Amino acid sequence: MATTPLSQPITPELLTLVDAIARHGSFAKAAREQGKVPSAVTYAIRKLEDGLDVLLFDRSGQRARLTPAGEALLREGRHVLQSLDDLACRVKRIATGWEVELRIAVSAVLPWRPLYDLIEEFQALRSATALRFSTEVLSGNWDALTSGRADLVVGAGAAGEPTGPYRSQAMGQVQFAFCVAAGHPLAALDRPLGPADLNRYSAVVVADTSRGLPPQTRGILSEQPVLVMPTMQAKIDAQVRGLGCGYLPVTLAAPYLAQGLLTICETEEGMPLTEHVAYAWRAEPPGEALKWWLEKLKSPRLCESLLGLG
Repeated sequence: MATTPLSQPITPELLTLVDAIARHGSFAKAAREQGKVPSAVTYAIRKLEDGLDVLLFDRSGQRARLTPAGEALLREGRHVLQSLDDLACRVKRIATGWEVELRIAVSAVLPWRPLYDLIEEFQALRSATALRFSTEVLSGNWDALTSGRADLVVGAGAAGEPTGPYRSQAMGQVQFAFCVAAGHPLAALDRPLGPADLNRYSAVVVADTSRGLPPQTRGILSEQPVLVMPTMQAKIDAQVRGLGCGYLPVTLAAPYLAQGLLTICETEEGMPLTEHVAYAWRAEPPGEALKWWLEKLKSPRLCESLLGLG
C-alpha cells in the first residue's frame, strides 16, 4: 500500500464508523445504521487506511474482520469516544451551574460509613462534578474552608468558627471518652486518673492539620510524652496496642469498646466530654453540587448517624 499524506485525520465520526463495522461485520449494515450509502462508508474507511498506511479490516471473508491494527484503533478509539461523551456531559453540566470539582473536608472525629451512601447517591446523578475529600483535624477543619482548600467542611468544632464570609449550620454534639487498651496499666487503676498517672504514659494524638490558623492541642498534659499518628484510625490502633492513651470519639471507639479491646477511664483533668460541631461553607452563591450536599446535610437522621446517635 502506497504511503500518502494523512488527508483524513482520525475523527469521532470515523471512530464511530469503525465501531459500527466491527459490530456488524459488514460495511453495508454499518452504512444503514449510520444513515449512509455503502459506497460512502467504503470510501471513508479506505481513505483512513491510506492515510494511516495500515489495513484496518480483513475483507477476504464474508464478514469484515478487524486486523490487529484495526483492533488497536477500535480499543483506543472507544476510550476516546467515551472521553468525548464525558466531556460533552461535563461542559453541559458546567453551563447549567455544576462545579468541575467539589472539595469536601471531613472532620477526623466523624465516621465515614454514612458518607459513603451519600457519595453513591451523588454519583448516580452523573453530574460530572468530581468529588475530592480530605480529612481534617482540629483547626484544620476551619483552615480548609478559610484557605480555599475546601468548599464544604463537615464536623468542624463550632467553638472555633472564625469570623468572615462563611455560613454554618449546627449538627449536634460529638461525645469523647478517655480510652486505653484493656491490658494497659491505667486500666487497672480503680479511680479517676490524675496528672501523675497520665504523665507516665504517652498521649496518642493526631496532629492538627491547619496550615494557616493557629493549631490546637486537646487532652494533653504539658509534661506528658506525645505519640503523633497520621490518622485517627492509626491513633485508635496505637491505643488498642497499648502504645499510649487519649481521648477518642465514642462513635469511632465503640466497636473496640464492644470487643473489649479498649476500656474507658475517668480522669481528673476535666476535659469536656462533648463538642458541638457544625458543617460550613463560604457565603457565596453555591453551585449545583454544593446545593445538593447542603440539602442532604439538612437531614437530622444523617447528622445523627454521623454523630453516632442514630
